[in-house]
Amino acid sequence: MLRAIFLQFGAAVITAIGAGVIVGTRGLVSVGLAAFACILPNLFFAIRLLMVNNRSGASYAANFFIGEFLKIGATIGLLAIAVKGYPEMHWPSLLIGFAIVLHAGFLAFWKKP
Repeated sequence: MLRAIFLQFGAAVITAIGAGVIVGTRGLVSVGLAAFACILPNLFFAIRLLMVNNRSGASYAANFFIGEFLKIGATIGLLAIAVKGYPEMHWPSLLIGFAIVLHAGFLAFWKKP
């Protein structure tokens, strides 16, 4: 699970640098905010699942769905805060960075370690 988060972070850095080169500071900050809104809830979700997995008697499925619901809510909330807090948002950079960071986590399941 943490491997997916590291891949998301790597994709975020590469995408932010690319947006910074093409668009400038607005693009770099926009991708950075989108990546922060994706990676932080995923990190907390992974930590929560690791803690639940170590406890005996805990329903893993119920904790997974509750954690997933909280993760989606936190991602939407962080994106709303980013949009309100940074009025010079470059929307194409935000959306492209958001999509790339979200899909980068799937690469962790592509190949077993």
